[in-house]
Amino acid sequence: MKIAVIGAGAMGGTTVQGLVKGQYFENEDITVSDPNVQVLEKYKAMGVNVTTDNAMAAEQADIVCVVVKPWLVETVLRGIKPVLAPQRQLLIVVAAGVSSQSVEEWLGLNCPPLFLVIPNIAIAQMQSMTFIVPVGASKRDTQTILDIYNEMGGTLITDEEHLPAGTTLASCGIAYAMRYIRAASEGGVELGFKADDAKKIVLQTLRGAIELLEETGLHPEAAIDLVTTPQGVTIKGLNEMERAGFTSAVIRGLRAGM
Repeated sequence: MKIAVIGAGAMGGTTVQGLVKGQYFENEDITVSDPNVQVLEKYKAMGVNVTTDNAMAAEQADIVCVVVKPWLVETVLRGIKPVLAPQRQLLIVVAAGVSSQSVEEWLGLNCPPLFLVIPNIAIAQMQSMTFIVPVGASKRDTQTILDIYNEMGGTLITDEEHLPAGTTLASCGIAYAMRYIRAASEGGVELGFKADDAKKIVLQTLRGAIELLEETGLHPEAAIDLVTTPQGVTIKGLNEMERAGFTSAVIRGLRAGM
């Protein structure tokens, strides 16, 4: 099976890195298309095929993955429309805010089974949280796309209505998580640790929290109860964060991304 990734920007590039690290495709079955020749050199060095011709990349692929800025999707899709083959291809569109209705209008009868997909940049480290919306796709086709993205992290099949929420919770959310890491690391410096040590402590603490929740199935608040003691330092710290609006700020930030 062959895949073409059209667009080698931040999201497209990290997707290619994930595909190369994975086992689903051989490197020679991956083609990257982008107008920037210098950008393509990076991926050529990984052993994948590169081209500046979107139509050529799409024509030879079994799966066409369009990963460009939302305002470029229509131009790219109309450009590859003549070579698309709905009978043998699957189409992935990775672009926030682009509806299936728009894609189907732009492609008409040349629209293959469609998947609206929103990963996050951790896909390069095989740790993405990816949301997938199948549109006119069979169970078999959907399983193919799931298998590809499951290899690069976690996935959730959802409906188009919830895709914006998934985007802000996981795709934007990775930036929110990094902002907490930055804040906690700076706090660690104020407490007397060197910057690198503070970041190391925060990262390992988060890994531990994730493993604990995944292994035990505990609700976060139940896990917090394991750490808090009457008049202890943990509850004092938590209460100070809540007085500053921690939970409210997180929820408001998530809602702002909708």
